[in-house]
Amino acid sequence: MREVREWTAPAVQFVKRRRDPVAVQTVRSAAAATVAYVIALRLSPEAAPLTAPLTALLVVQVTLYSTLTTGVRRVNSVVAGVVVAIAFSLLVGLTWWSLGLLILASLVVGHVVRVHEFVPEVAISAMLVLGVTTVGDTAWARILETLIGAVVGLGFNLLLAPPVWVEEAGESIEGMARRVRQLMLRIGEQAAVRTPVHHAAARLHEARRLDHDIVEVDAALRQAEDSLRLNPRVREGLLHRVVLRTGLDTLEICTVVLRVLARTLTDLAKERESEPLFEPEAGAALEQLLSEIADAVVSFAVLVTTSVSTSAESAEERLAAELRQAATTRDKLAQLLLEGVQRDARQWQLHGAVLTEVNRILDEMDTEHRSRRLLEELDAHPREQRERLPRIGRLWERLRRKRREAPHRSR
Repeated sequence: MREVREWTAPAVQFVKRRRDPVAVQTVRSAAAATVAYVIALRLSPEAAPLTAPLTALLVVQVTLYSTLTTGVRRVNSVVAGVVVAIAFSLLVGLTWWSLGLLILASLVVGHVVRVHEFVPEVAISAMLVLGVTTVGDTAWARILETLIGAVVGLGFNLLLAPPVWVEEAGESIEGMARRVRQLMLRIGEQAAVRTPVHHAAARLHEARRLDHDIVEVDAALRQAEDSLRLNPRVREGLLHRVVLRTGLDTLEICTVVLRVLARTLTDLAKERESEPLFEPEAGAALEQLLSEIADAVVSFAVLVTTSVSTSAESAEERLAAELRQAATTRDKLAQLLLEGVQRDARQWQLHGAVLTEVNRILDEMDTEHRSRRLLEELDAHPREQRERLPRIGRLWERLRRKRREAPHRSR
């Protein structure tokens, strides 16, 4: 059995690497550049048409959407640089001062034609063309090679459909939720005991570092959103984009509130260095509440990353049950804090702030709040698009039905 695991481990790693963005980008770019060079050797008058593989290398991206947008900007930047070079060669030729003016003019033109990250490419193309003798032939050859590279790069993503990165984005969101859960549990453990200030401050620094994790998750989600646009392998990319984006927005708000909660407890630790942050019963209730909220955060992440409708409904039911339990514990904590403040009013505002912050997290993850947010996002898209995509239509109708039934349940 051990030999089987040792034999299969490299295969598993290879399968994982096949979907790794770096591996996909490396193989796709190298192959596209090689094909572009072979084609350019036959069509371009240049002996070494390196502009074609260079263009293919820069154009080919991980997703089809970014390939299209990058290819257009890349071609525009090269054509603009060639035009600027031809104009300078006819007027002044190549001197030290004309080179400076050429670079300045090329950078200005790059911003005017809105090639974004390829603004330096306008100046590079202009310098390369101006530095040769046969300006006209080289200019047309460079434009031809650029078009070859752009077409080859686009063709690679049309013929070899790029992967969809929704699963990776979902894993990033779930990983972020689990990190939030671990931090909540550590914060809750400090509630019922005497907590040194430096321990509370350490939890605060951990909460602040979650901002960097959110940035990484957002980058993974943006890549997933790009992979869904114009991808022939995806039928309902809008649904994935709306659910994942709204889920990440909610998770980001929860991390911000958690950071505020950590700051509140740090301030409370400064005021009560020689005694526990809360009375024993209230501290135990807060620890239990943060533990329940932490579990609900993970359940929320599982909900927004679940694509199958039946699994999503069960995940939503589990989240609703956890939120109801947390609300019950929250009410118990509120009563205990009120009684404690009546006996000892010191730092009452910090106790109230703790209750306010846990309320905000519960409100953000509330299923009714999520339904309302999803409805707002789906309402922003035309009815024809919703009707053309059946899963989006079913979700939209289910959310509308839940909103109509909510007032009756509350009564």
